[in-house]
Amino acid sequence: MPTSLPGGDVRYELDDGVLLVMAPPGGDHGRKQNKVCTLLTNEAESKGLGHAYGEVGIVLRRGPDRVPGADAAFLTTDQLPARYSREGYLETIPKLIVEIRSKNDTLPEIESKVAEYLAAGTVEVWVLDPDAKMIVKHTAAGVAMLSVEESLTSELLPGFRVAVSLFFAE
Repeated sequence: MPTSLPGGDVRYELDDGVLLVMAPPGGDHGRKQNKVCTLLTNEAESKGLGHAYGEVGIVLRRGPDRVPGADAAFLTTDQLPARYSREGYLETIPKLIVEIRSKNDTLPEIESKVAEYLAAGTVEVWVLDPDAKMIVKHTAAGVAMLSVEESLTSELLPGFRVAVSLFFAE
């Protein structure tokens, strides 16, 4: 399948065996994704807590296949080495997944994706909402909404404490 066409790059997700063509993310989304990956790399991976990934396909289930593309993910050290499918997608379900809400994402779509990640074994899902300038942290225990005046922490990442404002800094 092509990854690039005259009109631009093409991305795909597998949703219960159905190939979905995804619009490429815009510039603002790309900047936020880069910030998330940089913060996870600098504040967690560099401290030996695991491996950070950006824009990664994750095999949530097989038969029919469900392979969404997460904006960012983190495998903790107890999950390493990572397992990959023959296509190169993560088969190890990350304990942490990050999604960045795009202008075209509806709330039900985001909530459905979060529920799928948690059902597959993800422990935490962070959803960055650039318009509201907040991070919504989802776990099996509930939801926490964090504003730019607060800091984001994670029990998965000992010592990780980052001001929410840094995720949205220009």
